[in-house]
Amino acid sequence: MSRISKEQVQHVAHLARLEITEEETELFTSQLDAIISFAEELNELDTSNVTPTSHVLEMKNVMREDASGKGLPREEVLKNAPDHQNGLIRVPQILE
Repeated sequence: MSRISKEQVQHVAHLARLEITEEETELFTSQLDAIISFAEELNELDTSNVTPTSHVLEMKNVMREDASGKGLPREEVLKNAPDHQNGLIRVPQILE
């Protein structure tokens, strides 16, 4: 017995804006049915002693504390700017 119908495959293809032929519909129906069957096999595994995880690798936040500090003096920053005027960095105009 198929766990997914041709109509469901066609509906999903329509939602994804895909045009599929009748042959592709039949192929995708059988392929998706095999995937669902495999997923059902996984549901039969005993996972009661498995700790839930959100990621397979241990992840931790390695970002530093967000703290304000004294910035560079304006004159030193402007030394690196190719063009500046009145204490501001000049850039090419991109909008008319």
